[in-house]
Amino acid sequence: MCKGVAKPFLKWAGGKGQLLDKFGSLYPADFKNYIEPFVGGGAVLFDVLQRFDIERAVIIDLNKELINCYRCIKENVDEIMKQLEQVKSRFLSLSLDYRAKFYLEIRKRYNEIKLNGNYDFEKAVDFIFLNKTCFNGLYRVNSKGEFNVPFGKHKNPCIYDRDNLILISKLLQKVEILYGDYKQCLEYIGDDSFLYFDPPYRPLTTSASFVGYSQNGFNDDDQRQLANLIKGLDKQGCKVMLSNSDPKNADPTDNFFDDLYNGFDIVRIKARRMINCQADKRGDITEIVVRNYENGGAND
Repeated sequence: MCKGVAKPFLKWAGGKGQLLDKFGSLYPADFKNYIEPFVGGGAVLFDVLQRFDIERAVIIDLNKELINCYRCIKENVDEIMKQLEQVKSRFLSLSLDYRAKFYLEIRKRYNEIKLNGNYDFEKAVDFIFLNKTCFNGLYRVNSKGEFNVPFGKHKNPCIYDRDNLILISKLLQKVEILYGDYKQCLEYIGDDSFLYFDPPYRPLTTSASFVGYSQNGFNDDDQRQLANLIKGLDKQGCKVMLSNSDPKNADPTDNFFDDLYNGFDIVRIKARRMINCQADKRGDITEIVVRNYENGGAND
């Protein structure tokens, strides 16, 4: 992170950091307008911003707290780092038992802060701290919209990387950051647009239904609605790429995405399942990448 390459500042379920080398040959060869709904941890966003000469970038997410975090880092990264350092120093000075208590205090404060504007630096700092100290880096909310992930008991967590946050803040200066539904992307498409979609993944099994990005899930009907939007973008001449789980990992006869995106280019790539409480169940699986173009290859 200190070599001038910006990386995600959060741990994020389904983050694409491990796949960026493979994505490099799957991006379109050239484009000027980049749009990413479901931005999440931003691994692809930062990769694209550093690989290509982008004229305009737009990111969208339904997680208001996440969007607030991006906006605050863009607006005043020095203030973010100042407050993070204060929280970090207090946390690391405590024993493990007291760290757990401190974590719960921060989580309580985080849930009590209501976002009323575009910037709340205390909420953003709490968001980053909780992400780096919670169990498995998960983001999960209950039916009331309250973050409820337990303490992760990390011995020496890296709360933040100063050099990386500065690089990210510089990259975000050219990015429009929007809170809302992925359908907002239709308002920002133009000539030479490339859109990357990384929605909540379709669960491989009925017990693997982690969709806690918001209070609402993302079921098969939502997947179909997204596919219809992507087909509309295809007709308008936009370049589109989408990631999702590969149902064939659990059932070789499950053609849900193959049927849904019939006529598109579907590539299966190997990935490592990272979000599982049992380490022996984290292993190589395949994920799908759907594209409406075949020629690819990023500029390095």
